[in-house]
Amino acid sequence: MTTTAPVQSKITYTSANVDWELFHRQFDEALARVRGGAQLGRDYPLYINGEAIASTAAPIVDTSPIDTSVVLGRFATANPSHVDRAVAAARAVQPAWAHRGWRDRVAILRKAAALIRDRKFELAAVMSLEVGKSRLESMGDAEESADLIDYYCQQMEDAGGFVRQMAKVTPVERNTDVLRPYGVFACIAPFNFPLALSTGMSSAALVAGNAVVYKPAEDAPWTGLKLYEVYRDAGVPAGVFNYLSGHGSEAGEALWRHPGIDGVVFTGSKDVGMRIYRGLSTQWIKPCLLELGGKNAAIVTASADLDAAAEGVTRSAFGLQNQKCSATSRVYVHHNVAPAFIAKLLEKARALKAGDPTERDVFFGPVINAEAVEKFERAVARARKEGEILLGGARLAGERFDRGHFVAPTIAKLPLASQLFTEELFVPLLAVGEVSGLEQAIAETNKADYGLTAGIFSKRAEEIERFFDEVEAGVCYVNKRTGATTGAWPGAQPFTGWKGSGSTGKGGCGPYYVAQFMREQSRTVIEA
Repeated sequence: MTTTAPVQSKITYTSANVDWELFHRQFDEALARVRGGAQLGRDYPLYINGEAIASTAAPIVDTSPIDTSVVLGRFATANPSHVDRAVAAARAVQPAWAHRGWRDRVAILRKAAALIRDRKFELAAVMSLEVGKSRLESMGDAEESADLIDYYCQQMEDAGGFVRQMAKVTPVERNTDVLRPYGVFACIAPFNFPLALSTGMSSAALVAGNAVVYKPAEDAPWTGLKLYEVYRDAGVPAGVFNYLSGHGSEAGEALWRHPGIDGVVFTGSKDVGMRIYRGLSTQWIKPCLLELGGKNAAIVTASADLDAAAEGVTRSAFGLQNQKCSATSRVYVHHNVAPAFIAKLLEKARALKAGDPTERDVFFGPVINAEAVEKFERAVARARKEGEILLGGARLAGERFDRGHFVAPTIAKLPLASQLFTEELFVPLLAVGEVSGLEQAIAETNKADYGLTAGIFSKRAEEIERFFDEVEAGVCYVNKRTGATTGAWPGAQPFTGWKGSGSTGKGGCGPYYVAQFMREQSRTVIEA
């Protein structure tokens, strides 16, 4: 049963002014309901055209990375025939959804945002169990989801439904510019922000008048199902949003390749994103909105507040175990302040509380799965060979760690030539390198294929201005103690990937996002 949350301050990824005792009490209550309710460990179907659909394939057994013996649910596995059926359902209902009018769509989606806020503690508890998010991270994910819907609805309202009267060339004509939906979007989501990214991508497509076929990450089907329930309960018509749990190699591949798909919105790895980008447009060009991760650098200059820099880097490097597209995964520090900075960095990293992230005050939880553990161990072996492990470098052991996918927060001092400075890992290994100055730091930052986020710590205005002018990243932060390269929020920091981190140059959380789910039509009427 879904329970409405009592009034509570908004939690963001960098919240400070919060009644924490009330927050933890409400989280504990929601966690007990989720763990003790009938929904844990159940069999769950697909949802196509509003109908529960079973699959004969072996289900996805969704286990918690905190304790892999805990089965959260068994989720039906979609195959290409399910994809066919979902796309057909979406195509059948999309014209009516588009013609319903933007004001009605906005009203329904605002109801969805309200439902997320009502259910936010339950949603946060589910995400904490399913993905290994801390309480703060999981609640931030839920809050951001609601704010994303409201922000994209506001874009539609501010633009008057994206209908604009244009100039006249002759006195007898009336010219109107209209943005119209493409049709049906495939929405393929990652595990790390299983609600916020799924909600942001899908709600922008929906408010624009498109129908959506949605595939959540294999590691987060339960959170994805919760989003389906929100849209259903808010009044999104059957078939307008379809839920397909399944494997990326089968359901995901069949979905984006389906000829009935008019566009794709995807967040995930660069390799998969580039394959979608190259393969999507065959008969004609289709919209392909991609957010493809990052290899995000923090620069610590000789003038930096080293305590703020160490705290900001620690929070961004080890929040959600570095499994964020925006996580700080490398640091370039001026050699004059490197010893002092590294000492502070190690002190703050050692102070992080690791454990079950559903518990209060735990900051650092497990990585998502066994493959992530293996990737971590390979990266650590390379770091030992090429440089020096300053902290961590092993699996965490002990009763509370042995049942899950726990590895230690790891810091390595490496030569700048190491590929660990440019390869996206998505595991908690932070590479630290020394530089001679800002010019070298920016040059090293820009060597990576990625260009999502970047941060600098400096007290000199000219250094900050040069950083903004020369760094190749879409989201830039200066002196951010609460997270050197992380913490973007709807309407505050547009989340735009440059280079190998994105495809359109305009990102989610920003003012140009919704318009990308529509195409322009010019209408000229000659008035007699």
